[in-house]
Amino acid sequence: MHIILNDEQHSLTEGTTLAQLLAELEQDKPGVAVALNREVVARSLWAERQLAHNDNITLFHAIAGG
Repeated sequence: MHIILNDEQHSLTEGTTLAQLLAELEQDKPGVAVALNREVVARSLWAERQLAHNDNITLFHAIAGG
């Protein structure tokens, strides 16, 4: 299956979870936030959220301001 990750197409195995993808990319660290199809996904849901063909994922670093 194919997904779009930060505007680039990637191929993944069916059944890949968001947590598995982020671990593979070494992006499962504190401060990383994820939007899946324009909706932010809580870190607590990454392991159960299976990705689907044509999902659009945006990775970004959460930054606190003040």
